[in-house]
Amino acid sequence: MKITPSARVLRMLGEIEFDEWQCIAELIDNAFDDFTEIHRSGTPWAGGYRVSVELPDSTQGQLVITDTGRGMTYDRLERAVRAGWSGNDMHDKLGLFGMGFNVSTARLGKRTRVLTTRQGDTEWIGVEIDLDRIGDDFEAEDITEPKADPNEHGTRIVISRLHPTRAGWLRKNGPALRNILGQVYSWLLLERPFELWVGGFQVKPVRHCRWGDDRSVLYNNKERIPAYIEIDQRLENGLACGDCGQWQLTDRDTCEDCGSNRLTARERRVHGWLGIQRYMHKNDYGIDFLRNGRKILRWDKQLFTWRNPDGAAGNEEPEYPVDLAHQGGRIIGEIHLDHVPVTYQKDAFEYGDRSWRSAVEIVRGVAPLLPRRAVDMGYEENTSPLALLFKAFRRNDAGRRYLVPGDGRKPIHDDTRRWGQEFRRGNPDYQTDERWWQAVEDHEAAKSRGKNTNAAAATPGRPDEAAVMEALGYNGADTAEPTTPANETSSGSKRDTEAESPKDGGASNTFALASEQRPETRHERVTRYMENSTTYPALSRPFGHPRVGFVEVETRQLTAGNLADENLHRTPVLLDQRAGNSLVAFLDLDHAIFQKFGADPADLLLAEVAVLLRVRAETEWSHSELIAAIRAESLPATALDAQLISAEAQELLAEIRHRMVSELDRTGEAEKAYHFLSPDELTATEHAMIANGKVTRTVDLGTSGEFLLHVPALFLVRLVESLPSAFMDNRVFQGVYEGVASASARRLSLARTVGYLSDVATQATFAGASLPNQLQRTRLSIRLLADDLAEEK
Repeated sequence: MKITPSARVLRMLGEIEFDEWQCIAELIDNAFDDFTEIHRSGTPWAGGYRVSVELPDSTQGQLVITDTGRGMTYDRLERAVRAGWSGNDMHDKLGLFGMGFNVSTARLGKRTRVLTTRQGDTEWIGVEIDLDRIGDDFEAEDITEPKADPNEHGTRIVISRLHPTRAGWLRKNGPALRNILGQVYSWLLLERPFELWVGGFQVKPVRHCRWGDDRSVLYNNKERIPAYIEIDQRLENGLACGDCGQWQLTDRDTCEDCGSNRLTARERRVHGWLGIQRYMHKNDYGIDFLRNGRKILRWDKQLFTWRNPDGAAGNEEPEYPVDLAHQGGRIIGEIHLDHVPVTYQKDAFEYGDRSWRSAVEIVRGVAPLLPRRAVDMGYEENTSPLALLFKAFRRNDAGRRYLVPGDGRKPIHDDTRRWGQEFRRGNPDYQTDERWWQAVEDHEAAKSRGKNTNAAAATPGRPDEAAVMEALGYNGADTAEPTTPANETSSGSKRDTEAESPKDGGASNTFALASEQRPETRHERVTRYMENSTTYPALSRPFGHPRVGFVEVETRQLTAGNLADENLHRTPVLLDQRAGNSLVAFLDLDHAIFQKFGADPADLLLAEVAVLLRVRAETEWSHSELIAAIRAESLPATALDAQLISAEAQELLAEIRHRMVSELDRTGEAEKAYHFLSPDELTATEHAMIANGKVTRTVDLGTSGEFLLHVPALFLVRLVESLPSAFMDNRVFQGVYEGVASASARRLSLARTVGYLSDVATQATFAGASLPNQLQRTRLSIRLLADDLAEEK
C-alpha cells in the first residue's frame, strides 16, 4: 500500500508538536466523525457508538484504539493513512487535516497496525506502517486477520514500539487522560449517544457547575440580569472552499487561496451560552470555544481583556477579575464556532481571521467591559452578553446581590469550591444549585439578625448618648445569662403546670390536660429543631482525620427556643445521628457560652465530633490531640495564617472602597476627599494606578471618587475620621454620627468604626508575620467591621 505524503505536508510535519492526549484525541476525532455521519442519517446502528482506548501496561506494551464505526474499504483505507490526504469536509468534521493520523501515530510509536472491517465482510483488512522499514518507495505492508463474526464492524489501531517517555506518561496518567478527554468531548458525550472508554473506565463528560437558568440578580434596583444567558446569532451565509477550508468573497468562482472550484455556501452561526459558576476558582473559569462539538479552547480568558484598537501593540488591559483577583473568577460559558478556522494542533482558532473577530464582537462587544472606562473613551454602553454578566457579577460580596454564598459575615469560597468538587464527583446532593442558594439565603438571614442585634440601639431613631452607649455595650449593667421564657422548659416546650380541676369533671378536659402534659419525645424535639433552624454553611462539611475516619456533618443554627440534651438540660451543641455516616449538628448561639464567654462554635462542635470518632475508632490519641488533628484536617481556613487573614482584610477593604467611591460620587465630595491625600500618599496612589493600567493625570484624580480604589489602605482610616458625615449613619457604615446630639457619643461611635477599620487596613498593608493575639484581633475586627457595614442600596 502506497502512503506517499505530499511535499507540503512533509515540511509541516516536523513543526507540529502534539502532547500525548492530543495524539489520542486525533484518533478519537476520526471515529467520532464517522459516528456523527451515522447519527445524522437517522439509521439505527447495531452495537452502539463506542470508542475504546487500551493503555500500555509497560514501556514495551502497545496502545490500542478501537471503534464500532462503519469500517472502510481498501481504497478508503489507503487514502486515510496517506499523509496529506483528507476526505473530510473542512467545516463539518473534527478530523480536519488528514495528516493528523500520521503525526499522532508517529509521535507515539514506530509501528502502527490499522485493521478495519465492514458489516458483512469476511475478514479484517489493514496495513502495517513500520517507520524503521519503510523505504523511499513509501510502501507499507498489507495485512489481514480472520473475522469470527461477519456482523462485526469498525476500525482498530494498534501502536507498538512506543516511545518510552510517552508510554510512561500514558501508563501512569489514565485518570488525567480521562479528565482531559472528558472536558474536550463533553458536549458530544452529553448531546449524542457516543461512548468513550479509556483504560477500562468510561470517560464522563466534565460538566459546568453553573447557576440554574432561573437565577438572577437585580442590578441598581431596576435591571434584572440572569445568571445564564443563551446566545444564538446567525450571520449571513458565506462561501467556503471544500479543499482548504478558507472563506471567500461571495462573488468568487474559485478559491483565492488554493484555486479550487469546490466552493459551497455554508452556515455561519455563533451560538451557546454564558453563565456564572457556583464557586470561584483561580484557574477554572473562562469560556470554552467549540468547533463541531470538540472544545478547542478550555477555560479561555482572553475575552476578559480589552484591546484598544487605537493603541499600540501590547496595549491590553485586563478587566476581569480585577477586584480581588487573587480569588479568581466565575464567569464561564460554551460558545460554538463551527465556521471559524482552527490551527493544525486544534488548540487555538485563527485569531487573525475575520470570522473570529466577528464572533468576539458578538460575545463581548467592542467597548470596554468597565462602564466608566467605556464612557471616558467615548464608547456607547456595552450591552453584549459578557458585559451584562460582568456588570452584574463582577464583585464577589456574599448575598443575593451577587449570588455568593456566605456565613452571615463573609463569602465562604472554600466551602463552595468543595461543593463544586462534589458536583463533579456526581454526588446527587450537589447537582442542582439548591445548596448554594440555601447558603445565600442563610447568609442574608444571619446577616440581618447580626446587624439588628449589634445596631438596634445605634440608629437615628434613638438620638441620644445613652442609646449609643447601650449599643456599644457600655451600659454599666452585667450581662446575665439568657433566661428561659416562663412558658417554656429548658427544652423549649411548654412548662408543665398544675391546672384547675374542671368543675364538671368532663372527660374531654381531662384528655386535653393529659395531652398538654405529655413529655416531648426526642424525635418530636429534633423535628422542632429542624423546623426552627437554618443551615450554618461555615461548619457544614466532612469532619475527621484519616486515622479515625470522617463523618458528614450538616450544621444548623437554631432560630427559636433552646437546645436540650437527653436529660432536657440546656446545651450549646446537639448531635443527631442520621443514616450512614452522616449527622446533623444543632447550634444554640444564644447560649451563655457564646454570648457571655465568646466561645467559638467550631471549638464546641469539634469537641462533640471528637467524642464520637474516638469511640468509633478506639484510637490511642488523647481527646485534645484528636480535636487538634480534626481542626487541622477539616477547618484549615481557621488557622491564624497571616497571608490568609490579609486576604480576608483585602477582600473586605475592596468592598468598603467601592462603597466609599459611590458615596463620594453621589454627594459630590470626591474633590474634598482628594485634598486629604498627603504627598507620599498621592505618589503611592499614582504608582498603584499605573501598575493596574490606570493612566490618569493627577489633576483629574479628584473629579470622581475612583481614586479611592488605589489609595493606601490606611488613608481610608484617616478619611473616615476626617469626613465622618460622608460615610457614617448608614451610608457606608451603620454607626450613628449626625443622628446623635452629644459630641462624646459621636466620638465613641466613630472610634468604634475607625478602630475596626484601622485593624483591617493595617493587616492589608503589612501582611508579614504577626503574633497569634494580633491575628485573632484582626480577624475579629474583620467580622465586626463587616457587621457594621450598612445595607447595600
